[in-house]
Amino acid sequence: MIHNCIFLRKVQSINHGARDWHFPVLESKTRLVRSSLLLPEAEPDKSKRTVLACNRLKTTKYTALSFLPKNLFEQFHRLANVYFVFIALLNFVPAVNAFQPELALAPVLFILAVTAIKDLWEDYSRYRSDKEINHMECLVYSRNEKKYISRYWKEVKVGDFVQLRCNEIIPADILLLSSSDPDGLCHIETANLDGETNLKQRQVVRRFLELDSEFDPLKFTSVIECEKPNNDLSRFRGYIIHKSGKKDGLFKENLLLRGCTIRNTEEVAGIVIYAGHETKALLNNNGPRYKRSKLERQMNADVLWCVLILLIMCLFSAIGHGLWVWQYGEKKKPIFDVPGPDGKYLSPVLASVYLFLTVIIVFQVLIPISLYVSIEIVKICQVYFIHQDKDLYDEETDSQLQCRALNITEDLGQVQFIFSDKTGTLTENKMVFRRCTVSGIEYSHDDNAKRLAMYQEPDSEEEEAAPKGGTLSQRDSISSHQSIKVIHRSQSTKTHRRTGSRAEAKRASILSKHTAFSSPMEKDITPDPRLLEKVNECAKHLEVMRSHEQPLTHLSPELCDVFDFFIALTICNTVVVTAPNQPRQKVNRFELKSPVKTIEDFIRRFTPSRLTSGSNSSSSSSLKLAYSAQMNNNGYSSQQGRTAVGGAPEEGELRYEAESPDEAALVYAARAYNCSLVGRLSDQVSVELPHLGTLSFEVLHTLGFDSIRKRMSVVVRHPLTDEINVYTKGADSVVMDLLLPYDPRGKHQKKIRSKTQNYLNLYAVDGLRTLCIAKRVLSKEEYGCWLKAHLEAESSIENREELLFQSALRIEKNLHLLGATGIEDRLQDGVPETIASLRKAGLQIWVLTGDKQETAVNIAYACKLLDHDEEIITLNAESPETCAILLEQCLQCVESKFSNPIDGATGNVTVGFTPLYPPSSSVLSSLGLVIDGRTLAYALEPALEEKFLALAKRCRSVLCCRSTPLQKSMVVKLVRDKLKAMTLAIGDGANDVSMIQVADVGVGISGQEGMQAVMASDFAIPRFRHLEKLLLVHGHWCYSRLANMVLYFFYKNAMFVALLFWYQFYCGFSGSSMIDQWYLIFFNLFFSSLPQLITGVLDKDVPAEVLIAVPQLYKSGQNMEEYQPHMFWMNMIDAMYQSLVCFFIPYFTYYDSEVDIFSWGTPITTIALFTIILHLAIETKTWHILFLAGIFKIIILFFFVALVYNASCPVCHPPSNPYWTMERLMGDPMFYFTCIISPVVALLPRYCIFSHIFSCM
Repeated sequence: MIHNCIFLRKVQSINHGARDWHFPVLESKTRLVRSSLLLPEAEPDKSKRTVLACNRLKTTKYTALSFLPKNLFEQFHRLANVYFVFIALLNFVPAVNAFQPELALAPVLFILAVTAIKDLWEDYSRYRSDKEINHMECLVYSRNEKKYISRYWKEVKVGDFVQLRCNEIIPADILLLSSSDPDGLCHIETANLDGETNLKQRQVVRRFLELDSEFDPLKFTSVIECEKPNNDLSRFRGYIIHKSGKKDGLFKENLLLRGCTIRNTEEVAGIVIYAGHETKALLNNNGPRYKRSKLERQMNADVLWCVLILLIMCLFSAIGHGLWVWQYGEKKKPIFDVPGPDGKYLSPVLASVYLFLTVIIVFQVLIPISLYVSIEIVKICQVYFIHQDKDLYDEETDSQLQCRALNITEDLGQVQFIFSDKTGTLTENKMVFRRCTVSGIEYSHDDNAKRLAMYQEPDSEEEEAAPKGGTLSQRDSISSHQSIKVIHRSQSTKTHRRTGSRAEAKRASILSKHTAFSSPMEKDITPDPRLLEKVNECAKHLEVMRSHEQPLTHLSPELCDVFDFFIALTICNTVVVTAPNQPRQKVNRFELKSPVKTIEDFIRRFTPSRLTSGSNSSSSSSLKLAYSAQMNNNGYSSQQGRTAVGGAPEEGELRYEAESPDEAALVYAARAYNCSLVGRLSDQVSVELPHLGTLSFEVLHTLGFDSIRKRMSVVVRHPLTDEINVYTKGADSVVMDLLLPYDPRGKHQKKIRSKTQNYLNLYAVDGLRTLCIAKRVLSKEEYGCWLKAHLEAESSIENREELLFQSALRIEKNLHLLGATGIEDRLQDGVPETIASLRKAGLQIWVLTGDKQETAVNIAYACKLLDHDEEIITLNAESPETCAILLEQCLQCVESKFSNPIDGATGNVTVGFTPLYPPSSSVLSSLGLVIDGRTLAYALEPALEEKFLALAKRCRSVLCCRSTPLQKSMVVKLVRDKLKAMTLAIGDGANDVSMIQVADVGVGISGQEGMQAVMASDFAIPRFRHLEKLLLVHGHWCYSRLANMVLYFFYKNAMFVALLFWYQFYCGFSGSSMIDQWYLIFFNLFFSSLPQLITGVLDKDVPAEVLIAVPQLYKSGQNMEEYQPHMFWMNMIDAMYQSLVCFFIPYFTYYDSEVDIFSWGTPITTIALFTIILHLAIETKTWHILFLAGIFKIIILFFFVALVYNASCPVCHPPSNPYWTMERLMGDPMFYFTCIISPVVALLPRYCIFSHIFSCM
């Protein structure tokens, strides 16, 4: 059951063991969830009982009954549709009608019907998808049958108990209450949510982990109070109230999210907290993105100009008609002026009002009703052809371009600023261990560098599976591993099919063979011989000291640091170790302890006899090694002991499921030195060492990485010393500031720190990503004091994240430096060439990265973002005042050095882009800007952002280092809003999402860090190099096609309406038309629409090869050369001229003849059609077979319809008679003469102008 409650802030004291713990109750609205198995009479507050939320997925918008009214209501949100319906209904008023009312409705009904059919098809597709998902099966506990039975997903309700097995998809948001894992763990894959294929751990709720028997849903009487449904995937807060009154906190680690997949766990069970559209996954599904393109905004402005022109024409006609009526007076009425039913004539004023409404109906074509629908059709076709481009397909990742926003394709051709992430966007995001320094000594790993220089990715799965070297036994081991994986995949697929989704089963099979960040390039590391020798020496010393019960002080400080360095690389992470023989079954284990949860637990497990009196230096420990028997209990295990921790498989069979490539790189590096991670449980990490076998480190706490602390730590109990150690790894910019101020080693440690910093600088210059490794040894008193506050933070419900953050800060200090690592992230193929080409195209490229400055600068030079011949402005400030001074000095320096960029005394710069080969005084050709994160934070403050932007836009490239996700989005927003420039942001990770969403065009790369960036983007590409063709070719084409099509629409409609306007001068401004109403109504809809659609989809003003070879052509889109405001008016003027020619040549040809109105109007219609088609032919740059076929088709269609209509409709338009009109005209030579001479005269100026332009080019 669900109850929504509002609780006042209060603190409840709960007896928990020998101590009272405080659980603050949530202030905001919360939800109460009870078991659905409870009998109705046992449920409290029956009167307040609410309907249970069901799990049915419904993404459709319509039903059979609601489709018509709801769809029409949605379509009438578009003002153009409202306008044309109003015009059609106005035609039903007898006093103002101009056409047959039913006929006037035809165009708008056609447009509405086409749109409705499209919406109906899309909704039916959603219905079929919903039906497939709703009819997937899962196991739900039945109160009547007292067992789990199979039910459809749509039948699951909040409060139900669901049992899931390995490789099954989670049907709802479920609180984890039971797991077959001995530690209460459940591994899930979140690829359906964020695209990440690595495994993540979830934990059974604390008190249910301690159950002695199997979990029984019928005995569940607890009440769950949690937050209301929300879309925050990274947060879940609440607590569970047991029957005894005790409470346990609930957090995101206890929640299984809908859409995720169970992995490496045989069986789990839990209670449904959120179902259906209340689940976090569906609350995050916002549907397709909608953005309004820049061209569309300009087009809407021109539509308003058309409305104004229409009103002026109607007003002019109304005044003219009023004057015409007025000149006859009461006694001189013309014979054709018909009085009203009462025998009276209309007054000139009333006649003008009626005429105003009539000519609105006649001139309605001036507002292009079909323009919006045509643009949608063209954009869909453009996207289709972009998807078919083989050059935008990446064979390695088997992925291609995705277009997630159909309505901004033309914006790709107008981009002015590109904001790019570095890691995973410009680089491969395949982190490879390159170099390291330990205890102040640098190990260059030259052999490994040679391996990387010669490395190439395998071309097939067979090559990847085959070993590149090693002994026969190694190859056999790998081959055996592959065969086991095949069996495992087939079993997984078979198990998964029970859910009813073959597609998901196939996907699960594919994903089961893929492990993130595990390519041979990342895994096969060649160790440095000197460091490997020291590792082996250290292991031998430890083995001897163990056998002789010697203290660790006998181990030299250098070897001690080497040992701790590799231990930190191995265990200071969240890497999950998996193998094909998993999932693990429940086993009875001895001395396997859970992480410390209470003070009593701490006191019981860390008695004075087992805990060191405390020293912050591992080398100064006076603790002796324990006897071998005691070591088995404390974590060391012999060969037989390995089975006690779950049967660790051979090294060749292990897979490392890492959350980031950095973690994977360090674990593989440690394995290269025979320090292998062989098992990870919730409370311990098992490490295999040479000469020592397997050591099990008891994990007390894991302090995860966050972007603010920029580090992560683990608190463990060392198996050899019983010391409590804190191992920390993180960015050198923060870790170096956390080191012990006065180290007992004195000058030696100071020298190590100095050398390490020098090596870090060298690594950064080489473009390597750097991490510092450090440790701290805690005394019993220090740990006990910190533990008390940390447990309170963990138990807190409100502000839990902030309290845990502060708790981590308290323990991550006074660290002892062990060493540092340099990890290489190689540039993607084609990145330097792509950046060089984009810069030639006039695009300014800003790189926003979280890397340290030296690393980012080196990568910037490597990818040609910065050139060695340009001056670099570096901004590093310690305070806002310093930042302001630096900005001012830089601006003055630029102003004094370069004469052109500053406008007047204000120091403002004109917005624009320099040509490819600018003059020597141009600033953009010789300046680059580098700014670090702290200075960037100061520069983005309101008082300094104008100066920062003034300096940045003078530079050809900008590099922002150590920038946070928020700063990235702020930079993009600043440029977009202040410069009114078209911006594009591209990234591959979750930290790039905000930047991607803020930009006018967001591009995601489907890389190593999941699919968060892709799901937030407008376009997704496999590689950065694909951006070149996407912008320079497809972006240019899309913009050019749509810009010309929109202008052509305006021209065509204005030209046709002007013919009717000129006729008003000869009919007393009566609103009459010389063109048959059938031609008038269907001219734009059928007779002139096909060729312009073909041109809008397939026209190519420049071939793709030329656009790539000459990137400067892209600037036409940036400068809006194809569609500028004056072009609209030029087309209007041209339309007026052509209409005058097309009207008056037939007028003077048939002047003073006896032809009827339609025998004169039909040639005008034919001439107008020929002129409009030939005008399009002049505008079209590519004449291909489809375009020519479209022209001939509509000409044949026009004559066919005219002949059939005139032959079969003798009384369609009384009192006029269109019968046999076209047949007579086609026998008259004068008809052919006018149809030839009129288009030639009308198009001669445009043809001459185009000939002059092409001759100049």
